Amino acid sequence: MSTTSIPSAKARAKTRVSYARFRAWLVACAIRPEARLWLVIQLAILHAVLWTFILINLKAAQDVHMDVAEAYAWGQKFLWGYGKHPPLSGWVAGLWFKLFPAADWATYALAMATVSIGMVVCWMVALRVVDARRAFLVVVMIALYPIFNFKGFKYNPDLLQLVTLPLLVLAYLNAFAKRSWQSGILLGLAGALALMTKYWVLTMIGAIGLAALIHPERLRFLSSPAPWVAIATMAVAMIPHFVWLANAHFVPLTYAGDTYSLQDSSQVHQLVAGYVLHNLALLALPVALAALAMALAPPWLTLLVRAPSRIVTRAWARGVNPGVNLSQALNIWIIQIIVAFGPPLGALAFSIYMKTDWGISLFFLVPLALVAIPALRVQSSVLFNIAAIWLVLSAATLAASPWIAAREMAANAGNTATYGARSELARELTQAWHARFASRWAVVAGTMETIQPMVFYSPDHPSPFTPNEAWASGLTSLDDVKTYGFIGVFDPTDERLPAFEKWMSGIAPNAERMVMTTRRFTHGKAGPAMSWNIYIAPPAK
Repeated sequence: MSTTSIPSAKARAKTRVSYARFRAWLVACAIRPEARLWLVIQLAILHAVLWTFILINLKAAQDVHMDVAEAYAWGQKFLWGYGKHPPLSGWVAGLWFKLFPAADWATYALAMATVSIGMVVCWMVALRVVDARRAFLVVVMIALYPIFNFKGFKYNPDLLQLVTLPLLVLAYLNAFAKRSWQSGILLGLAGALALMTKYWVLTMIGAIGLAALIHPERLRFLSSPAPWVAIATMAVAMIPHFVWLANAHFVPLTYAGDTYSLQDSSQVHQLVAGYVLHNLALLALPVALAALAMALAPPWLTLLVRAPSRIVTRAWARGVNPGVNLSQALNIWIIQIIVAFGPPLGALAFSIYMKTDWGISLFFLVPLALVAIPALRVQSSVLFNIAAIWLVLSAATLAASPWIAAREMAANAGNTATYGARSELARELTQAWHARFASRWAVVAGTMETIQPMVFYSPDHPSPFTPNEAWASGLTSLDDVKTYGFIGVFDPTDERLPAFEKWMSGIAPNAERMVMTTRRFTHGKAGPAMSWNIYIAPPAK
Protein backbone atom coordinates (compact mmCIF):
# COMPACT_ATOMS: atom_id res chain seq x y z
CA MET A 1 0.00 0.00 0.00
CA SER A 2 2.79 2.38 0.90
CA THR A 3 4.58 1.73 -2.39
CA THR A 4 1.55 2.94 -4.33
CA SER A 5 0.66 5.89 -2.12
CA ILE A 6 4.13 7.43 -2.06
CA PRO A 7 4.43 7.91 -5.85
CA SER A 8 0.86 9.17 -5.87
CA ALA A 9 1.67 11.75 -3.21
CA LYS A 10 4.78 12.80 -5.11
CA ALA A 11 2.80 13.11 -8.32
CA ARG A 12 0.20 15.26 -6.61
CA ALA A 13 2.87 17.45 -5.09
CA LYS A 14 4.57 17.82 -8.48
CA THR A 15 1.24 18.76 -10.05
CA ARG A 16 0.62 21.38 -7.38
CA VAL A 17 4.09 22.84 -7.93
CA SER A 18 3.56 22.95 -11.72
CA TYR A 19 0.16 24.57 -11.26
CA ALA A 20 1.60 27.17 -8.88
CA ARG A 21 4.47 27.92 -11.25
CA PHE A 22 2.17 28.34 -14.24
CA ARG A 23 -0.14 30.61 -12.25
CA ALA A 24 2.83 32.69 -11.09
CA TRP A 25 4.14 32.88 -14.66
CA LEU A 26 0.77 34.03 -16.02
CA VAL A 27 0.40 36.72 -13.36
CA ALA A 28 3.98 37.88 -13.85
CA CYS A 29 3.52 38.14 -17.63
CA ALA A 30 0.26 40.04 -17.17
CA ILE A 31 1.99 42.61 -14.96
CA ARG A 32 5.56 43.01 -16.23
CA PRO A 33 5.86 45.86 -18.79
CA GLU A 34 8.20 43.85 -21.05
CA ALA A 35 5.90 40.80 -21.20
CA ARG A 36 2.29 41.95 -20.84
CA LEU A 37 1.72 43.15 -24.41
CA TRP A 38 2.98 39.86 -25.85
CA LEU A 39 0.78 37.91 -23.43
CA VAL A 40 -2.31 39.83 -24.54
CA ILE A 41 -1.40 39.38 -28.22
CA GLN A 42 -0.99 35.63 -27.64
CA LEU A 43 -4.38 35.54 -25.91
CA ALA A 44 -5.95 37.40 -28.84
CA ILE A 45 -4.39 35.06 -31.42
CA LEU A 46 -5.50 31.98 -29.51
CA HIS A 47 -8.99 33.47 -29.17
CA ALA A 48 -9.16 34.13 -32.92
CA VAL A 49 -8.01 30.62 -33.83
CA LEU A 50 -10.27 28.79 -31.37
CA TRP A 51 -13.37 30.75 -32.27
CA THR A 52 -12.73 30.56 -36.01
CA PHE A 53 -12.84 26.76 -35.77
CA ILE A 54 -15.89 26.96 -33.49
CA LEU A 55 -17.74 29.11 -36.01
CA ILE A 56 -16.74 26.86 -38.92
CA ASN A 57 -18.39 23.97 -37.08
CA LEU A 58 -21.42 25.93 -35.88
CA LYS A 59 -22.15 27.39 -39.33
CA ALA A 60 -21.30 24.31 -41.43
CA ALA A 61 -24.89 24.00 -42.71
CA GLN A 62 -25.30 27.73 -43.39
CA ASP A 63 -24.17 30.18 -46.03
CA VAL A 64 -22.42 33.32 -44.87
CA HIS A 65 -24.59 36.16 -43.60
CA MET A 66 -25.80 38.71 -46.13
CA ASP A 67 -23.75 41.47 -44.45
CA VAL A 68 -20.56 39.46 -44.96
CA ALA A 69 -21.32 38.86 -48.64
CA GLU A 70 -22.10 42.56 -49.01
CA ALA A 71 -18.76 43.57 -47.47
CA TYR A 72 -17.02 41.19 -49.87
CA ALA A 73 -18.82 42.83 -52.80
CA TRP A 74 -17.81 46.29 -51.62
CA GLY A 75 -14.20 45.18 -51.39
CA GLN A 76 -14.10 44.40 -55.11
CA LYS A 77 -13.69 48.14 -55.74
CA PHE A 78 -12.13 50.70 -53.41
CA LEU A 79 -14.65 53.54 -53.46
CA TRP A 80 -15.19 56.46 -51.05
CA GLY A 81 -18.62 55.12 -50.12
CA TYR A 82 -20.95 52.23 -50.87
CA GLY A 83 -24.48 53.58 -50.89
CA LYS A 84 -25.53 52.65 -47.37
CA HIS A 85 -22.32 53.18 -45.42
CA PRO A 86 -18.88 54.80 -45.46
CA PRO A 87 -16.14 52.73 -47.08
CA LEU A 88 -13.82 51.39 -44.37
CA SER A 89 -15.49 48.00 -43.86
CA GLY A 90 -15.41 47.41 -47.61
CA TRP A 91 -11.74 48.38 -47.81
CA VAL A 92 -10.81 45.99 -45.00
CA ALA A 93 -12.76 43.16 -46.66
CA GLY A 94 -11.11 43.93 -49.99
CA LEU A 95 -7.62 43.72 -48.48
CA TRP A 96 -8.49 40.55 -46.53
CA PHE A 97 -9.80 38.69 -49.57
CA LYS A 98 -6.75 39.59 -51.59
CA LEU A 99 -4.93 37.31 -49.14
CA PHE A 100 -7.63 34.70 -48.53
CA PRO A 101 -10.16 32.95 -50.80
CA ALA A 102 -13.87 33.73 -50.91
CA ALA A 103 -14.70 30.84 -48.61
CA ASP A 104 -16.91 30.57 -45.53
CA TRP A 105 -13.99 29.86 -43.20
CA ALA A 106 -12.18 32.99 -44.36
CA THR A 107 -15.15 35.17 -43.38
CA TYR A 108 -15.19 33.71 -39.88
CA ALA A 109 -11.44 34.21 -39.64
CA LEU A 110 -11.93 37.85 -40.68
CA ALA A 111 -14.60 38.36 -38.02
CA MET A 112 -12.46 36.80 -35.29
CA ALA A 113 -9.35 38.69 -36.40
CA THR A 114 -11.38 41.88 -36.13
CA VAL A 115 -12.65 41.24 -32.61
CA SER A 116 -9.24 39.99 -31.46
CA ILE A 117 -7.56 43.18 -32.63
CA GLY A 118 -10.31 45.03 -30.78
CA MET A 119 -9.45 43.05 -27.63
CA VAL A 120 -5.83 44.23 -27.79
CA VAL A 121 -6.90 47.85 -28.29
CA CYS A 122 -9.37 47.58 -25.39
CA TRP A 123 -6.49 46.36 -23.21
CA MET A 124 -4.47 49.42 -24.26
CA VAL A 125 -7.44 51.60 -23.27
CA ALA A 126 -7.62 49.83 -19.91
CA LEU A 127 -3.93 50.53 -19.23
CA ARG A 128 -4.71 54.26 -19.45
CA VAL A 129 -7.25 53.84 -16.65
CA VAL A 130 -6.21 50.97 -14.39
CA ASP A 131 -3.07 49.04 -13.51
CA ALA A 132 -1.82 46.04 -15.50
CA ARG A 133 -3.49 43.53 -13.20
CA ARG A 134 -6.92 45.05 -13.68
CA ALA A 135 -6.28 45.60 -17.39
CA PHE A 136 -5.68 41.87 -17.91
CA LEU A 137 -8.93 41.12 -16.10
CA VAL A 138 -10.67 43.55 -18.45
CA VAL A 139 -9.34 41.95 -21.63
CA VAL A 140 -10.36 38.43 -20.57
CA MET A 141 -13.82 39.70 -19.60
CA ILE A 142 -14.06 41.13 -23.11
CA ALA A 143 -13.02 37.76 -24.57
CA LEU A 144 -15.95 36.23 -22.65
CA TYR A 145 -18.38 38.91 -23.87
CA PRO A 146 -20.55 37.15 -26.53
CA ILE A 147 -20.11 40.05 -28.94
CA PHE A 148 -16.43 39.07 -29.15
CA ASN A 149 -17.08 35.39 -29.84
CA PHE A 150 -20.21 33.60 -31.11
CA LYS A 151 -22.27 36.79 -31.61
CA GLY A 152 -19.42 38.28 -33.60
CA PHE A 153 -19.60 35.73 -36.42
CA LYS A 154 -20.60 38.19 -39.15
CA TYR A 155 -18.11 40.76 -40.35
CA ASN A 156 -19.83 44.07 -41.09
CA PRO A 157 -19.50 47.78 -40.16
CA ASP A 158 -20.99 47.09 -36.71
CA LEU A 159 -18.27 44.55 -35.94
CA LEU A 160 -15.47 46.71 -37.34
CA GLN A 161 -16.46 49.40 -34.83
CA LEU A 162 -15.04 47.08 -32.15
CA VAL A 163 -11.65 48.17 -33.51
CA THR A 164 -12.24 51.78 -34.54
CA LEU A 165 -14.21 52.89 -31.46
CA PRO A 166 -11.67 51.54 -28.94
CA LEU A 167 -9.01 53.31 -31.00
CA LEU A 168 -11.06 56.50 -30.74
CA VAL A 169 -11.39 56.18 -26.96
CA LEU A 170 -7.69 55.40 -26.66
CA ALA A 171 -6.82 58.50 -28.68
CA TYR A 172 -9.15 60.61 -26.52
CA LEU A 173 -7.63 59.40 -23.25
CA ASN A 174 -4.18 60.08 -24.70
CA ALA A 175 -5.17 63.60 -25.77
CA PHE A 176 -6.88 64.28 -22.44
CA ALA A 177 -3.68 63.35 -20.60
CA LYS A 178 -1.09 64.99 -22.87
CA ARG A 179 -3.11 67.95 -24.22
CA SER A 180 -0.64 68.47 -27.08
CA TRP A 181 -1.26 69.25 -30.73
CA GLN A 182 0.33 65.90 -31.67
CA SER A 183 -2.19 64.02 -29.53
CA GLY A 184 -4.91 66.16 -31.13
CA ILE A 185 -3.86 64.98 -34.59
CA LEU A 186 -4.05 61.36 -33.46
CA LEU A 187 -7.50 61.97 -31.96
CA GLY A 188 -8.72 63.60 -35.18
CA LEU A 189 -7.43 60.74 -37.31
CA ALA A 190 -9.02 58.19 -34.97
CA GLY A 191 -12.30 60.08 -35.20
CA ALA A 192 -12.15 60.10 -39.00
CA LEU A 193 -11.32 56.38 -39.06
CA ALA A 194 -14.31 55.64 -36.85
CA LEU A 195 -16.61 57.85 -38.91
CA MET A 196 -15.47 56.07 -42.06
CA THR A 197 -16.76 52.84 -40.51
CA LYS A 198 -20.36 53.83 -39.90
CA TYR A 199 -22.19 57.09 -39.16
CA TRP A 200 -23.53 55.46 -35.99
CA VAL A 201 -20.17 56.26 -34.36
CA LEU A 202 -21.43 59.83 -34.00
CA THR A 203 -22.98 58.52 -30.78
CA MET A 204 -19.51 57.76 -29.41
CA ILE A 205 -18.01 60.98 -30.78
CA GLY A 206 -20.83 62.91 -29.11
CA ALA A 207 -20.29 61.01 -25.85
CA ILE A 208 -16.59 61.87 -25.90
CA GLY A 209 -17.41 65.52 -26.55
CA LEU A 210 -19.84 65.58 -23.62
CA ALA A 211 -17.31 63.81 -21.38
CA ALA A 212 -14.78 66.52 -22.19
CA LEU A 213 -17.33 69.20 -21.23
CA ILE A 214 -18.54 67.46 -18.05
CA HIS A 215 -15.20 66.35 -16.64
CA PRO A 216 -13.90 68.44 -13.68
CA GLU A 217 -10.60 68.96 -15.54
CA ARG A 218 -12.36 70.23 -18.66
CA LEU A 219 -10.74 73.68 -18.63
CA ARG A 220 -7.24 72.22 -18.76
CA PHE A 221 -8.22 70.10 -21.74
CA LEU A 222 -10.34 72.64 -23.61
CA SER A 223 -7.72 75.38 -23.21
CA SER A 224 -5.09 73.15 -24.82
CA PRO A 225 -4.62 72.75 -28.58
CA ALA A 226 -5.60 69.05 -28.51
CA PRO A 227 -9.40 69.23 -28.99
CA TRP A 228 -9.29 71.97 -31.60
CA VAL A 229 -6.52 70.32 -33.61
CA ALA A 230 -8.53 67.08 -33.40
CA ILE A 231 -11.65 68.73 -34.83
CA ALA A 232 -9.68 70.32 -37.67
CA THR A 233 -7.82 67.09 -38.46
CA MET A 234 -11.00 65.03 -38.56
CA ALA A 235 -12.70 67.55 -40.84
CA VAL A 236 -9.77 67.58 -43.28
CA ALA A 237 -9.46 63.77 -43.25
CA MET A 238 -13.15 63.40 -44.05
CA ILE A 239 -13.12 65.73 -47.08
CA PRO A 240 -12.81 62.95 -49.73
CA HIS A 241 -15.77 61.12 -48.23
CA PHE A 242 -17.80 64.32 -47.92
CA VAL A 243 -17.15 65.02 -51.63
CA TRP A 244 -18.36 61.50 -52.48
CA LEU A 245 -21.38 62.00 -50.21
CA ALA A 246 -22.37 65.18 -52.04
CA ASN A 247 -21.84 63.59 -55.46
CA ALA A 248 -23.96 60.63 -54.35
CA HIS A 249 -26.76 63.04 -53.34
CA PHE A 250 -26.37 62.01 -49.68
CA VAL A 251 -27.78 58.59 -50.48
CA PRO A 252 -26.73 57.01 -47.13
CA LEU A 253 -28.92 59.55 -45.36
CA THR A 254 -31.79 58.61 -47.68
CA TYR A 255 -31.22 54.98 -46.79
CA ALA A 256 -31.26 55.74 -43.07
CA GLY A 257 -34.40 57.83 -43.35
CA ASP A 258 -36.26 55.25 -45.45
CA THR A 259 -35.18 52.27 -43.37
CA TYR A 260 -35.14 53.39 -39.75
CA SER A 261 -38.01 55.87 -39.35
CA LEU A 262 -41.10 54.49 -37.58
CA GLN A 263 -44.55 55.95 -37.03
CA ASP A 264 -45.95 53.34 -34.64
CA SER A 265 -44.94 54.51 -31.15
CA SER A 266 -45.81 51.15 -29.58
CA GLN A 267 -43.45 49.43 -32.02
CA VAL A 268 -40.70 51.89 -31.07
CA HIS A 269 -41.18 51.06 -27.38
CA GLN A 270 -41.01 47.33 -28.11
CA LEU A 271 -37.83 47.69 -30.15
CA VAL A 272 -36.14 49.86 -27.53
CA ALA A 273 -37.11 47.40 -24.79
CA GLY A 274 -35.74 44.53 -26.87
CA TYR A 275 -32.52 46.46 -27.51
CA VAL A 276 -31.99 47.15 -23.81
CA LEU A 277 -32.81 43.61 -22.65
CA HIS A 278 -30.71 42.05 -25.41
CA ASN A 279 -27.60 44.00 -24.49
CA LEU A 280 -28.08 43.54 -20.75
CA ALA A 281 -28.32 39.78 -21.28
CA LEU A 282 -25.10 39.74 -23.31
CA LEU A 283 -23.26 41.77 -20.69
CA ALA A 284 -24.44 39.50 -17.89
CA LEU A 285 -22.16 36.65 -18.99
CA PRO A 286 -18.73 38.32 -18.69
CA VAL A 287 -19.77 40.13 -15.51
CA ALA A 288 -21.04 36.91 -13.90
CA LEU A 289 -17.94 34.94 -14.90
CA ALA A 290 -15.65 37.67 -13.59
CA ALA A 291 -17.59 37.59 -10.31
CA LEU A 292 -17.08 33.82 -10.23
CA ALA A 293 -13.33 34.23 -10.78
CA MET A 294 -13.22 36.69 -7.87
CA ALA A 295 -15.41 34.51 -5.67
CA LEU A 296 -12.87 31.72 -6.09
CA ALA A 297 -10.25 34.03 -4.58
CA PRO A 298 -11.96 35.78 -1.62
CA PRO A 299 -12.03 38.35 -0.20
CA TRP A 300 -12.82 40.00 -3.53
CA LEU A 301 -14.57 43.17 -2.51
CA THR A 302 -13.53 45.76 0.01
CA LEU A 303 -16.53 46.71 2.15
CA LEU A 304 -17.25 50.40 2.03
CA VAL A 305 -18.14 52.10 5.26
CA ARG A 306 -18.36 55.58 3.82
CA ALA A 307 -20.31 56.63 0.77
CA PRO A 308 -18.44 55.73 -2.46
CA SER A 309 -18.51 59.32 -3.66
CA ARG A 310 -16.77 60.54 -0.50
CA ILE A 311 -14.08 57.86 -0.83
CA VAL A 312 -13.48 58.77 -4.47
CA THR A 313 -13.33 62.47 -3.61
CA ARG A 314 -10.84 61.90 -0.79
CA ALA A 315 -8.66 59.65 -2.92
CA TRP A 316 -8.74 62.20 -5.72
CA ALA A 317 -7.74 64.98 -3.31
CA ARG A 318 -4.80 62.91 -2.05
CA GLY A 319 -3.80 62.10 -5.61
CA VAL A 320 -3.34 58.47 -4.61
CA ASN A 321 -5.54 55.59 -5.64
CA PRO A 322 -3.63 52.35 -6.19
CA GLY A 323 -4.72 50.59 -9.35
CA VAL A 324 -7.04 53.26 -10.77
CA ASN A 325 -6.44 56.59 -12.52
CA LEU A 326 -9.56 58.33 -11.24
CA SER A 327 -9.39 61.16 -13.74
CA GLN A 328 -9.41 58.79 -16.70
CA ALA A 329 -11.86 56.43 -14.99
CA LEU A 330 -14.30 59.31 -14.78
CA ASN A 331 -13.99 59.77 -18.55
CA ILE A 332 -14.82 56.09 -19.07
CA TRP A 333 -17.81 56.19 -16.72
CA ILE A 334 -19.24 59.30 -18.38
CA ILE A 335 -18.76 57.95 -21.92
CA GLN A 336 -20.28 54.57 -21.10
CA ILE A 337 -23.29 56.06 -19.33
CA ILE A 338 -24.00 58.39 -22.26
CA VAL A 339 -23.74 55.73 -24.98
CA ALA A 340 -25.76 53.27 -22.89
CA PHE A 341 -28.74 55.56 -22.28
CA GLY A 342 -28.49 58.15 -25.07
CA PRO A 343 -29.43 56.04 -28.12
CA PRO A 344 -32.51 54.36 -26.55
CA LEU A 345 -33.79 57.71 -25.30
CA GLY A 346 -33.15 59.23 -28.71
CA ALA A 347 -35.03 56.38 -30.39
CA LEU A 348 -38.02 56.99 -28.13
CA ALA A 349 -37.92 60.74 -28.70
CA PHE A 350 -37.59 60.62 -32.50
CA SER A 351 -39.41 57.32 -33.29
CA ILE A 352 -36.31 55.64 -34.73
CA TYR A 353 -36.01 51.93 -35.43
CA MET A 354 -33.68 50.44 -32.79
CA LYS A 355 -31.75 47.44 -34.07
CA THR A 356 -30.26 45.18 -31.40
CA ASP A 357 -26.97 44.85 -33.32
CA TRP A 358 -26.37 48.57 -32.89
CA GLY A 359 -25.41 47.84 -29.32
CA ILE A 360 -22.45 45.76 -30.50
CA SER A 361 -20.14 48.77 -30.52
CA LEU A 362 -21.49 50.67 -27.52
CA PHE A 363 -20.84 48.45 -24.52
CA PHE A 364 -17.21 47.38 -24.85
CA LEU A 365 -16.30 49.82 -22.04
CA VAL A 366 -18.57 48.14 -19.47
CA PRO A 367 -15.92 45.67 -18.21
CA LEU A 368 -13.43 48.53 -17.77
CA ALA A 369 -16.04 50.76 -16.13
CA LEU A 370 -16.72 48.02 -13.56
CA VAL A 371 -13.10 47.01 -12.97
CA ALA A 372 -12.19 50.69 -12.49
CA ILE A 373 -14.41 50.91 -9.39
CA PRO A 374 -11.88 51.87 -6.67
CA ALA A 375 -13.46 49.56 -4.07
CA LEU A 376 -12.73 46.47 -6.13
CA ARG A 377 -9.76 44.32 -5.07
CA VAL A 378 -8.22 42.23 -7.82
CA GLN A 379 -5.95 39.53 -6.41
CA SER A 380 -3.34 37.75 -8.52
CA SER A 381 -5.27 34.49 -8.43
CA VAL A 382 -8.25 36.20 -10.07
CA LEU A 383 -6.22 36.63 -13.28
CA PHE A 384 -5.52 32.92 -13.47
CA ASN A 385 -9.10 32.03 -12.59
CA ILE A 386 -10.65 34.23 -15.28
CA ALA A 387 -8.17 33.00 -17.92
CA ALA A 388 -8.90 29.39 -16.97
CA ILE A 389 -12.65 30.01 -17.20
CA TRP A 390 -12.22 31.51 -20.68
CA LEU A 391 -10.06 28.62 -21.88
CA VAL A 392 -12.32 25.90 -20.47
CA LEU A 393 -15.46 27.48 -21.96
CA SER A 394 -13.81 28.01 -25.35
CA ALA A 395 -12.44 24.45 -25.49
CA ALA A 396 -15.78 23.00 -24.36
CA THR A 397 -17.62 25.02 -27.00
CA LEU A 398 -15.20 23.82 -29.67
CA ALA A 399 -15.75 20.19 -28.66
CA ALA A 400 -19.53 20.60 -28.54
CA SER A 401 -19.87 22.77 -31.68
CA PRO A 402 -20.72 19.92 -34.14
CA TRP A 403 -23.42 18.66 -31.77
CA ILE A 404 -24.77 22.19 -31.25
CA ALA A 405 -24.92 22.75 -35.02
CA ALA A 406 -26.78 19.47 -35.58
CA ARG A 407 -29.33 20.31 -32.87
CA GLU A 408 -29.91 23.79 -34.27
CA MET A 409 -30.40 22.45 -37.78
CA ALA A 410 -32.87 19.83 -36.54
CA ALA A 411 -34.83 22.46 -34.63
CA ASN A 412 -34.92 24.93 -37.56
CA ALA A 413 -34.98 22.57 -40.53
CA GLY A 414 -37.46 24.69 -42.50
CA ASN A 415 -35.78 28.05 -41.94
CA THR A 416 -34.78 29.17 -45.43
CA ALA A 417 -33.30 32.43 -44.15
CA THR A 418 -30.68 30.43 -42.24
CA TYR A 419 -30.35 27.17 -44.18
CA GLY A 420 -31.33 28.19 -47.71
CA ALA A 421 -29.03 27.00 -50.49
CA ARG A 422 -27.92 30.33 -51.96
CA SER A 423 -24.37 29.12 -52.54
CA GLU A 424 -25.61 26.23 -54.69
CA LEU A 425 -27.77 28.64 -56.69
CA ALA A 426 -24.77 30.90 -57.34
CA ARG A 427 -22.70 28.03 -58.68
CA GLU A 428 -25.54 26.69 -60.85
CA LEU A 429 -26.18 30.13 -62.34
CA THR A 430 -22.49 30.53 -63.12
CA GLN A 431 -22.54 27.24 -65.04
CA ALA A 432 -25.73 28.28 -66.86
CA TRP A 433 -24.15 31.58 -67.95
CA HIS A 434 -20.96 29.91 -69.15
CA ALA A 435 -22.95 27.30 -71.10
CA ARG A 436 -24.95 29.98 -72.89
CA PHE A 437 -22.36 32.71 -73.52
CA ALA A 438 -18.91 31.18 -72.86
CA SER A 439 -17.91 34.31 -70.97
CA ARG A 440 -17.64 35.61 -67.43
CA TRP A 441 -20.88 36.36 -65.58
CA ALA A 442 -20.36 40.06 -64.89
CA VAL A 443 -23.57 41.45 -63.33
CA VAL A 444 -26.30 40.11 -61.04
CA ALA A 445 -29.49 42.13 -60.53
CA GLY A 446 -32.14 41.99 -57.83
CA THR A 447 -32.59 42.99 -54.22
CA MET A 448 -29.61 43.45 -51.97
CA GLU A 449 -30.37 40.48 -49.72
CA THR A 450 -30.87 38.13 -52.68
CA ILE A 451 -27.94 39.01 -54.91
CA GLN A 452 -25.10 39.54 -52.41
CA PRO A 453 -24.65 35.77 -51.86
CA MET A 454 -24.39 35.41 -55.66
CA VAL A 455 -21.50 37.87 -55.63
CA PHE A 456 -19.68 35.96 -52.90
CA TYR A 457 -20.29 32.36 -53.96
CA SER A 458 -20.13 32.56 -57.75
CA PRO A 459 -16.59 31.82 -59.04
CA ASP A 460 -17.08 34.85 -61.32
CA HIS A 461 -18.03 37.19 -58.44
CA PRO A 462 -20.42 39.34 -60.53
CA SER A 463 -21.01 42.96 -59.56
CA PRO A 464 -24.34 43.65 -57.82
CA PHE A 465 -26.98 45.93 -59.30
CA THR A 466 -30.11 46.89 -57.35
CA PRO A 467 -32.38 48.68 -59.85
CA ASN A 468 -35.15 49.75 -57.48
CA GLU A 469 -33.08 50.83 -54.50
CA ALA A 470 -31.99 54.45 -54.15
CA TRP A 471 -28.91 53.46 -52.13
CA ALA A 472 -27.15 51.32 -54.75
CA SER A 473 -23.54 50.46 -53.89
CA GLY A 474 -22.14 52.09 -57.03
CA LEU A 475 -20.14 48.98 -57.95
CA THR A 476 -21.74 48.79 -61.40
CA SER A 477 -23.85 51.02 -63.63
CA LEU A 478 -26.87 50.70 -65.89
CA ASP A 479 -24.53 50.96 -68.89
CA ASP A 480 -22.60 47.94 -67.59
CA VAL A 481 -25.88 46.05 -67.21
CA LYS A 482 -26.77 46.71 -70.84
CA THR A 483 -23.27 46.01 -72.14
CA TYR A 484 -22.35 42.84 -70.27
CA GLY A 485 -25.80 41.38 -69.77
CA PHE A 486 -26.94 40.08 -66.42
CA ILE A 487 -28.79 37.45 -64.46
CA GLY A 488 -31.70 38.66 -62.40
CA VAL A 489 -32.45 36.71 -59.22
CA PHE A 490 -35.63 37.32 -57.27
CA ASP A 491 -37.53 35.67 -54.46
CA PRO A 492 -41.04 35.01 -55.84
CA THR A 493 -42.56 35.62 -52.39
CA ASP A 494 -41.03 39.11 -52.16
CA GLU A 495 -43.64 41.87 -52.37
CA ARG A 496 -41.23 43.93 -54.49
CA LEU A 497 -41.46 41.42 -57.37
CA PRO A 498 -43.94 43.49 -59.48
CA ALA A 499 -41.59 46.48 -59.47
CA PHE A 500 -38.68 44.28 -60.52
CA GLU A 501 -40.80 42.67 -63.29
CA LYS A 502 -41.62 46.15 -64.56
CA TRP A 503 -37.94 47.06 -64.64
CA MET A 504 -37.13 43.82 -66.44
CA SER A 505 -39.79 44.51 -69.08
CA GLY A 506 -38.17 47.86 -69.81
CA ILE A 507 -34.51 46.88 -69.76
CA ALA A 508 -34.56 43.34 -71.15
CA PRO A 509 -38.04 42.36 -72.44
CA ASN A 510 -36.64 39.28 -74.24
CA ALA A 511 -34.71 37.90 -71.30
CA GLU A 512 -34.90 34.15 -70.74
CA ARG A 513 -37.09 33.39 -67.71
CA MET A 514 -37.14 30.30 -65.56
CA VAL A 515 -37.70 29.03 -62.02
CA MET A 516 -34.87 27.29 -60.21
CA THR A 517 -35.06 25.32 -56.97
CA THR A 518 -32.06 24.57 -54.77
CA ARG A 519 -31.51 22.49 -51.67
CA ARG A 520 -28.39 22.07 -49.56
CA PHE A 521 -27.14 18.81 -48.05
CA THR A 522 -24.86 18.86 -45.02
CA HIS A 523 -23.56 15.62 -43.50
CA GLY A 524 -26.34 13.78 -45.32
CA LYS A 525 -29.04 16.10 -43.92
CA ALA A 526 -31.22 18.00 -46.38
CA GLY A 527 -31.85 21.68 -45.88
CA PRO A 528 -35.05 23.44 -46.97
CA ALA A 529 -35.83 23.81 -50.67
CA MET A 530 -35.87 27.33 -52.11
CA SER A 531 -37.32 28.50 -55.42
CA TRP A 532 -36.17 31.55 -57.37
CA ASN A 533 -37.36 33.53 -60.36
CA ILE A 534 -34.38 33.71 -62.72
CA TYR A 535 -33.97 36.15 -65.64
CA ILE A 536 -31.02 35.75 -68.03
CA ALA A 537 -30.34 38.77 -70.25
CA PRO A 538 -27.55 38.25 -72.84
CA PRO A 539 -24.64 40.64 -73.40
CA ALA A 540 -24.93 43.30 -76.07
CA LYS A 541 -23.63 42.11 -79.42
